[in-house]
Amino acid sequence: MSERIGIVTGGGDCPGLNAVIRAVAKTAAKRGWDTIGFLGGYEGILEPQRYLELDYNKLGPMLTRGGTILGTANRGRFSAKVGLGEVRRLPQELIEGVKVGLAKLAIRGLVCIGGDGTLTIAQQLFEGGVPVVGVPKTIDNDLEATVLTFGFDSAVACATDALDRLHTTAESHNRVMVLEVMGRYTGWIALYAGIAGGGDVILIPEIPFTYESICAKIEEREKAGKHFTLVVVAEGAREKGGQFKTLAEQAANREVRLGGIAGIVAAEIERRTGKETRACVLGHLQRGGSPTNFDRVLCTMFGAEAVDLIAADRFGEMVSYQGANFAPVKIAEAIGRLKTVPIDGGFVRTARALGISLGD
Repeated sequence: MSERIGIVTGGGDCPGLNAVIRAVAKTAAKRGWDTIGFLGGYEGILEPQRYLELDYNKLGPMLTRGGTILGTANRGRFSAKVGLGEVRRLPQELIEGVKVGLAKLAIRGLVCIGGDGTLTIAQQLFEGGVPVVGVPKTIDNDLEATVLTFGFDSAVACATDALDRLHTTAESHNRVMVLEVMGRYTGWIALYAGIAGGGDVILIPEIPFTYESICAKIEEREKAGKHFTLVVVAEGAREKGGQFKTLAEQAANREVRLGGIAGIVAAEIERRTGKETRACVLGHLQRGGSPTNFDRVLCTMFGAEAVDLIAADRFGEMVSYQGANFAPVKIAEAIGRLKTVPIDGGFVRTARALGISLGD
């Protein structure tokens, strides 16, 4: 029997998951190994097992396809992050069930593709004796120990395109347009897209905002003869002294759903300035569609590097992109440490130099 490795995708979907799956299967095949893809996240490993035998010769179209052919899950029994990011320990019987499931299929190593929640699960499995390696995935780019996660560039491209479109309608109607983007507790998407898309105000969780500052920027533009304003707001942005805005009550065994801040900001801007203001929530459009060319390359390299980690028996490690090269890091060093936007870093300094208001 050939060596076998497994793949599992967890957490929210994003562009590039299939590209990683393709790269893992193809790299493994070059070593003479078979690849098993478990369906529906970690649950697919347990009885009754659900999986696909991945033939890399049939995975060529996966390079450009969004989503994940394996399916994913961010709730249920395999949920390590709940509430506002609190860590939950997996029951020992679940860990034992995973070990039994992998042993049944003679899996040498399991590639766990996901963000902080999925990799927190992977770390707990590793501590329980499961041979795992990690691949960092999240559109939020909030995972420590890697410069970029795949899916982020594609999400920024989507948000930037939305700003390009909102610019013309805002200018035509002399309106304020407020675009809400994802990012959870960090402002990476908002800041990158806001700079790339010509935003006038960018609100991120790392810098609490005041309405006085936002309205002062709008008034400044009015006096300069610019009768429209583009406001980019991260879903986790908060008014100074305020709380995160959530869409619904917290469901069991999952993190809270942030969102709704754009509508609140738009209503307050219109009340204070009298300017006609509209809110647009980009939502899950940022998760869908084909990955950008950068993400396709990043995903392919991540997948190939993950197989190399398994070949070297370097379990408990995650592939990491360091900007100029790739280097493995301990999964334990990558999780539970939110990578936030440095408030005195280059991106913030650039935004301020351009005259962009950050709401403070």
